[in-house]
Amino acid sequence: MTLEICVDDIAGLDAAVAGGGDRIELCAALALGGLTPSPSLIAAATTIPIPVHLLARPREGGFHYTAREAAMIAADITAASDSGLAGVVIGASRKDHSLDTDLLAELVAHGRTLGRARGTPLSLTLHRAIDLCDDMPAALDAAIALGFDRVLTSGGQPKAIDGLAMLATLHRRAAGRIVILAGSGVDADNVSEILATGIGEVHASCGSLVVSSDEDGTSATAARERQFGFAPAARRHTDVTRVRNLKAVLCNTVGQVA
Repeated sequence: MTLEICVDDIAGLDAAVAGGGDRIELCAALALGGLTPSPSLIAAATTIPIPVHLLARPREGGFHYTAREAAMIAADITAASDSGLAGVVIGASRKDHSLDTDLLAELVAHGRTLGRARGTPLSLTLHRAIDLCDDMPAALDAAIALGFDRVLTSGGQPKAIDGLAMLATLHRRAAGRIVILAGSGVDADNVSEILATGIGEVHASCGSLVVSSDEDGTSATAARERQFGFAPAARRHTDVTRVRNLKAVLCNTVGQVA
């Protein structure tokens, strides 16, 4: 069982490692669904002891990209490879939400070329653009044909727990040709139901909201920061306890299977 934690700051990196995460999806702006992280955060991620996959997403919104945006994604893939990260997470759609297989083929080829050049394969994950496809099994076949290693999906629903039937269908259809990574709303309370589909990799943020406050326990400075729009009333952070609890369920599941 593999637990991937998506994080968007350096504290999240530390919490994911301390809580027992097996892999990181490195992002910025998780409140927007995740965007490409900054070079400084990428550099920090190279020092941690578990594999890191970089999310290459140049803006919020859908996944239909212009040629210039596609070039940005390709540059992000290069940055991930040059930094020594283990992989990248990418996706692209046409206007009708079907996978943009032409662009994805170019990006996959670029990633494979970089992997050969550095002597270490660059793992390629197709992100949740697949969840917007009308025919998800056909989209999975396309991802396999394109050469992706993994597909991150919630089974075509906003939350994975509501997409169990499709997740099970995709897992059976994959038949070992590609990894199905279940994500969105995954936590210690529902992961057992997700694992019952046969899927062995899960993706979670393990986030909690903390109220903005001063280090000394007062709220005057925090209120001033909020007044200027520099800080939200509550801030999301990666909760090491939630990571540990989720990892514990995965470990217990492995023990039961064994």
